[in-house]
Amino acid sequence: MALDLDIFKMVDTRKGLFAIEKVSLIYNLLTSVLILFLYRQMDHPLQMLGDRALIAAVTFLLMYLYRLAPCKFSAFVRVCIQMSLLSYWYPDTYEFNRLFPNLDHVFASAEQWIFGGQPAIWFAESLPYVWVSEPLNMGYFFYYPMMLIIVLWYFIHRFDLLEKVSFVIISSFFLYYFVYIFVPVAGPQFYFPAIGMDNVLNSVFPPIGDYFNYNQELLPGPDYEHGFFYNLVESSQQVGERPTAAFPSSHVGVSTILMIMAWRGSGRLFACLMPFYLLLCAATVYIQAHYLIDALAGFVSAFPLYVLTTWMFKRWFTRPITFTR
Repeated sequence: MALDLDIFKMVDTRKGLFAIEKVSLIYNLLTSVLILFLYRQMDHPLQMLGDRALIAAVTFLLMYLYRLAPCKFSAFVRVCIQMSLLSYWYPDTYEFNRLFPNLDHVFASAEQWIFGGQPAIWFAESLPYVWVSEPLNMGYFFYYPMMLIIVLWYFIHRFDLLEKVSFVIISSFFLYYFVYIFVPVAGPQFYFPAIGMDNVLNSVFPPIGDYFNYNQELLPGPDYEHGFFYNLVESSQQVGERPTAAFPSSHVGVSTILMIMAWRGSGRLFACLMPFYLLLCAATVYIQAHYLIDALAGFVSAFPLYVLTTWMFKRWFTRPITFTR
């Protein structure tokens, strides 16, 4: 109970925005400018601008409320709210990139040229077993719980690094999102049903232009007996998935960054998360959410992205959240 009391009694010595809130507001502003630039082409620009105004207002309201009750717990709530908004920012990329010509034909052709086929098809068809699909779908679903575990670990054990950790995570997402906006790749689970499996099997990958501006058909998972985690992933994708964000894989990229944070924080934490991380990376291709080159690009990009966002934090936000009794 002593730890809980400390969480609620400690007082923050700084009253402004946290680093994670500042970078969120910057992304908010930049995409708002982009909405104005593409206003006539967008489906519901006024609603998108209204959403952004509401997010900004909530951010400043939380900063004000924090001044009334500054403590570790309320700081953690501010961080978690910004991270929860990723569920809004991710599908939001679709509203932009569907206006540009789709590039899946380029990536599917590159996949065919490099590997002599489509690994996403091979992987699923060669292992159509529940004992394979269930662990892989569990790993894929573990993406956001892994993020929460990392943030909670730093909140409990290294609170002085919480602002840096949350900034690196959210900034990495936003940098990936900028790529998704201007590099419209939907991935096999959307592109393959759009062109038809006959074309895929015959290695024919035609360009489809702005097809995804009007269509969102999602390829179901590999045809095997459905398990609990399979149904969980399928249900979540049917609700929140959009034909966007395939290259590079942020699932692989961000989870790799999370593993770097786990390794720097605790060897035990790193070891516990490693099996889930490996399953997650393999699942991105197995469930056909990504081309193999997406997953490889996500892994390779994670390391320079971690270095860049860490440098950004040290360069621009050198004062962490500190407390006095």
